[in-house]
Amino acid sequence: MTDLNKETLETVQTVQTVRTGKIKSRKPKRISVGVTAALAVGGIALATQQVQALSALAIVNGITSNGGVGVSKNILYGDEPNQDLDIYYPKPLTKAMKSKNVTDDNAINDSYPMVVFVHGGSWESGSKDEYTFVGQSLAQAGYVTAVINYRKAPEHVYPDYVQDAAQAIAWSYNNAKSLHADPKRLAVIGHSAGAFNAVAAVANEDFLAPYGIKPKDIAAVVGIAGPYSYDFRKFSSRTAFGSDATPETVMPDRQIKGAQPPYLLLTAEKDKIVHVTNTTKMTQALKAAGVKVETGEIAGASHATSIGAMAPPLRWVNDVRAQVLSYLDKTLK
Repeated sequence: MTDLNKETLETVQTVQTVRTGKIKSRKPKRISVGVTAALAVGGIALATQQVQALSALAIVNGITSNGGVGVSKNILYGDEPNQDLDIYYPKPLTKAMKSKNVTDDNAINDSYPMVVFVHGGSWESGSKDEYTFVGQSLAQAGYVTAVINYRKAPEHVYPDYVQDAAQAIAWSYNNAKSLHADPKRLAVIGHSAGAFNAVAAVANEDFLAPYGIKPKDIAAVVGIAGPYSYDFRKFSSRTAFGSDATPETVMPDRQIKGAQPPYLLLTAEKDKIVHVTNTTKMTQALKAAGVKVETGEIAGASHATSIGAMAPPLRWVNDVRAQVLSYLDKTLK
């Protein structure tokens, strides 16, 4: 982690005990139901591109204000390393949670809409800590937001990271009320490889089934620049999949199973990493399955800025934030 990211994390509000404002430990912790607390990659090699993207993310995090939002860090949703997440709270909820004034109870008792965000990184890199700006941005817009980690390749290949996304989604759904959110208004968002994870985890009901959740329990899915349909065997990203894996057995556009929520699939106009054919084929597959799908293009966006411009100070770069929030507002609110 760069010094800039360390500085950013230190300036973000630390974990707060509900109603007291007392600072908790930063060590990973569990929250179970009833306890309030406080996801073509191809065409070119990803190594150089990923370094550039991470550098851009460091800059984004360095200039993003916390905007009054609160955050609970390093909450465990599973028992394995990297199975943890951060929860970001909207400003009114943060104020109420930190206040000892009972007049704030009506704010803390509200059921906010919720978002689960899955980051990208070619399934091999990236961390929730590098996407602080996404959690802050969505919380500033009024959404309780979970930004998750998941296990990485090459140690963990498909389907491990999709199973992690499904487990984090189910954890968020089951704990939503404890986080002052409405489980019936929960959306899942992913960027790049994280969009693959998010879409795959919901599109195939088998991933959510072990946790007693169905795809239709999720209110909406948003994929940003996701690689949903490509032959990974031809690219460096093949290391994220098992030696016996094929596109037919792992690509989300070929693994739709169960009644589905609505989807929004966004592409970046100037994306040189993930080709638009991924969204085209995923859209066709979803529509063939009778699923409601909307698509959109992020004008002027590269692969990196298709998520970087979620940061409020960078909203002038492109309209990804406006498109995502417009969709969420009409779908969840």
